[in-house]
Order: sequence, then structure tokens, then C-alpha cells
Amino acid sequence: MSEAAAAASRKPEALKIAGLGAIDCDVHPRAPRRADLMPFLDAYWREIFVSREIEHIDLMSYPEGIRPRRNPDGAVSDAANLASRLLDPLDLSAAILNVISGGPHAFYDPYLSTAMCEATNRWIVSEWLDRDPRLRASLLVPFQNPEAAVQEMEKYAGDKRFVQILTISSGEHPLGRRIYWPIYEAAAKHGFALAIHFGNNYRHAPTQSGFPSYLVEENVAQATAFANQVGSFVAEGVFAKWPEMKVVLVESGITWMPGLMWRMSKDWRGARIEVPWVKEKPADIMRRHFRMTTQPFDVPGDVEVSRRAIAHLGSDDMLLFSTDFPHDHRMDVREWPAALPQEMAKKIAVDNVRATYSRLEVGE
Repeated sequence: MSEAAAAASRKPEALKIAGLGAIDCDVHPRAPRRADLMPFLDAYWREIFVSREIEHIDLMSYPEGIRPRRNPDGAVSDAANLASRLLDPLDLSAAILNVISGGPHAFYDPYLSTAMCEATNRWIVSEWLDRDPRLRASLLVPFQNPEAAVQEMEKYAGDKRFVQILTISSGEHPLGRRIYWPIYEAAAKHGFALAIHFGNNYRHAPTQSGFPSYLVEENVAQATAFANQVGSFVAEGVFAKWPEMKVVLVESGITWMPGLMWRMSKDWRGARIEVPWVKEKPADIMRRHFRMTTQPFDVPGDVEVSRRAIAHLGSDDMLLFSTDFPHDHRMDVREWPAALPQEMAKKIAVDNVRATYSRLEVGE
């Protein structure tokens, strides 16, 4: 038997997602268009949306060669379509919907942003959550208008189908800044986690040295955007104020995190007089408060390399199962990702998710 054949014979049989009771932490329904939102707007905002020709705004930017391709059937059109293509084949206990609509994050007008958030949340309830009991969702709140964001969380505090609030990795300010603390206070009060999804409103350059020339540069720079947000939360003392808060980094990858843990813990020792509220190593704070979704997973397909990468994190509590459906990462979503150790499947797909989302109510 050749060495290649021997290696193939030792390869474990693919583990099926069905049977795990998995909870998918990043599923994308189609972004709502103006026509979808019109029934959920009052007369004034219906007129504004028409007169200003407001439609879906895309805040994602992938180099063409690595852009996640859509599944052959295209975007998820409705809840029944999602059930037949994802929920049923994977026998998911639940799936968390992340609506990637750029408007709420990109508008300068805080009132327009608020109106879009409110309408989108109503649309999510009516067209998705009410149509399948397995669906959960992120609540859109206007970070440009913290007072209105708090009101939106208060409005949905009793609807446990909304498990977190959602923002993007490259917005107006570092997210730990105190201007956002009223939002975090309300989130902590009602048990919402905070999800930070890959995205940019392009009001600031995506690198610390300005705008890059090519998309491949920008794509690589997204990891530093997530790193900047993690550093902001730790240094500003958000978790000293709200020790139960969890932050989920969606589509961030993981390999950048160990280096950040080491570097920030090292530099903190010499500069901690500035941040007296940071009373322990930043690496320990990061392990306790940050979680990262598994798709896309920025580790080569060798499962042993993945084990080492996860070991560098110092905790497998930090990983949450996701498919990023319907984006196509050239893999069969019905099978456990080949790069992720199979022995971690239940922890990553079920236990870690339940521990992260205090509002998540899923039957055993």
C-alpha cells in the first residue's frame, strides 16, 4: 500500500452534523430590500425611503478569487427555503440569523438608521422568526443613536428569539468607547450578547496607514479590525463594568487572536497605570469574554494544525459552530468541517453556544 493510500485509510469517516443537536451561530437570510421594509415603516419613513431611493447597502468586500460563492440555489429566500436547505438536512436545534444590511451601520442620519433598524427587526419577526420555531436572530440597533438603541432592546427584551445585538468590525469608532456604554448597559441588563460581524462603513481607512491599493490587502486587514475592537473593549474596561458580557466575533478567523493575547498582555504590564480597571492579564479577559465563529476557519485543512491553533488560544471555550450559510466555502455543510477536531464537535456546536447566549432557549 502506498503512503498516500495508507494515510487515506487512516482518515476518520466524515462526522455528520445531523444528530449533534447543533446550533448554527451565523446564518444569512437575504438582506431586505425597500419593498420588504415598506409594510413595517410609518407613512413618513415610507416617503423618505422612496424619495431617497434607499435600498440594501453592502458593507462587505472580498477579493474576487476568495469571495465565498453562493450555493447553487442562491440566497436564502424565505424561512421555508432555509428549512429545506439547512435546518432539516443538518437537523439543527436552532440557527441564529444575522441580517447583513449595511444601512443601519452606514447612515450618518441617526433617525434614518433607527427607522431602518426598527423596520428590519419587524421584518425578521414577521417573515422569519414567526415561521419556524428553530430560528433565532440578532437584533439590529442604531449605534449612531444609543438612546434609540436602548429603546429597541427594551422593546424586544421579552422576545428571547433575539439572542444578541449586531454591529460591524469597522465602524465609526472603536467599540469599547464610552459613547456606546448605554448600549452595553442595556444589553447586559437583558442578557443580549454582542455580535461583531465582518464589515466596513468605509468612513475610515481599513489599515492604520491609509487605504490600500488592492482588495487582497483589504481582506487581510480585516483581521486587524477585529483585533482593534478586542483591544478597545479590554482597555476601555467594558468587562470590568459588565463582567457577564459576551462578545461574538463573526467571520473573524482565529489565528490572529493568540498573537494579540500575548502582545497585549506583555505591553499591559508596563502601561497598566493608565488602565487601573484592567486588573488581570488581557489574555485571560479575552478568553473569558470573546467567542469566535468557526466559518470561515483560517487554518489549513490539517486537523493536527487546527489542534495546535486552538491550543494556542488556551481555551476551546472560545469557538462557536457556524456554517455562514448560504455562502459556499467549498465544503459540504452537512458534514463536520474536516479541519476541526471531531472530538470537539459537541462542545463547539452545542455546549459553548449555550454557555455564550444566556437568552437562548432551545429544547433538549
